[in-house]
Amino acid sequence: MPIDAQQENRESSTGSKSKAALWIGWILTVLTTLFMLFDTFAHYAMPQPVVDAFVRLGLPASRSAVLATIELICVALYVVPQTAVLGAVLLTGYFGGATAIHLRAGSPLFETVFPVILGGIAWAGIYLREGRLHRLIPARICS
Repeated sequence: MPIDAQQENRESSTGSKSKAALWIGWILTVLTTLFMLFDTFAHYAMPQPVVDAFVRLGLPASRSAVLATIELICVALYVVPQTAVLGAVLLTGYFGGATAIHLRAGSPLFETVFPVILGGIAWAGIYLREGRLHRLIPARICS
C-alpha cells in the first residue's frame, strides 16, 4: 500500500488530523464516564438523597439496581472504542428516558435539561475521537 493510501486510511479511521480534537474528545468522554459511574454507584448504594429522588420522580426504589446495571452496561459500551458508537446510542436512549421522567414529574428546568446537556457532551466526545462519525454527521463549524 502506498504511503499516501496508508496515511489516508489512518486518517479515515481516526477521522481527524488534529491531536487537540482527539484529546478534547477523550476528556469529554472521561468526564461523561466519571459522572455516569458516580450516578451508577449512587443507584447501587441508595443513599437517602437517591431514595428521595426516586420518590419525587414516582419511581419504585426497588428498580434502582436494574437502572444502575443498564447504565453501567451503556457506559462500558461507550468507553470501549470498538463499541463506542453503540454505547453513545444507548446512552442517548437512557438520557431521553431521564428527560421524560423529569418532565412528567415537573422537575425544575435544570434537572430536566441536564440529561440533554450530558448527552450532548457524550456525543461531542465521541464525535471528536471517532473519525468515522464525521462521514455520517458532517459538521461545518469552523470552515
